[in-house]
Amino acid sequence: MAAHPHHPHLPSTEAAVAAIRELAREFHLEMTVTDDIGADRTSRRTSADAFTALDPDGSLPHEAYVELGGSPAVTVQVFPEGDARITVEGIEFADVPRDAVPAFLRSVHGGLAHVKGRFFPPGWWLIVPLPGDETYKELVTGATLTPWLSARVR
Repeated sequence: MAAHPHHPHLPSTEAAVAAIRELAREFHLEMTVTDDIGADRTSRRTSADAFTALDPDGSLPHEAYVELGGSPAVTVQVFPEGDARITVEGIEFADVPRDAVPAFLRSVHGGLAHVKGRFFPPGWWLIVPLPGDETYKELVTGATLTPWLSARVR
């Protein structure tokens, strides 16, 4: 996967976790990390036999699940394939490139992320702008906005 021109390249799950840890420090957030290392432990390797650590190519897949404390409620699941799933206040952003994770979290915690209402189709959207005209949008599911989301309606 080619490195995105606006994000520093994070070659591994470990590098991504280190970058998230740096942001957690910067924004004074508690952080817990659960590492799943080995093909029998990672969520996308369901076909791997129990106790099979290596992928067929001989590499050791490493997946990490990161929970950030404070508000908003944020979790990041970093996959060995180079992408991540970020959940903000229960709203899931799948397929975020690993290299974009720090910029995404900076947007959320730095106040750039916001909520917009639409009349058609009706609903609220959580919008997370990243440097270089890259934007992630997800529909807010659930009947009501959380206090954090309500505070970000534009």
